[in-house]
Amino acid sequence: GNFYHFIHSSALIMVGLLQQQFDIDLTISGYSFFFGIVIFSGSLYTLALTGVKGLGAITPIGGILFILGWGWLAVQFYKSA
Repeated sequence: GNFYHFIHSSALIMVGLLQQQFDIDLTISGYSFFFGIVIFSGSLYTLALTGVKGLGAITPIGGILFILGWGWLAVQFYKSA
């Protein structure tokens, strides 16, 4: 969870910088990365600290949000080129 938290926190910074530099809308990517971090990494942190196994079931939702964020980023750059 920590590795994915680091990568997608860096991606959030990148989204902010890219949105300032280029005329593209990366809002969906930013929200997807943010909520992906909260759900994916947060559920893994909670699982590790409390041992509650039920939270592992929502972890893939965060992974889907990460994929959505990267996909939206790619589509926006493809459309702007």
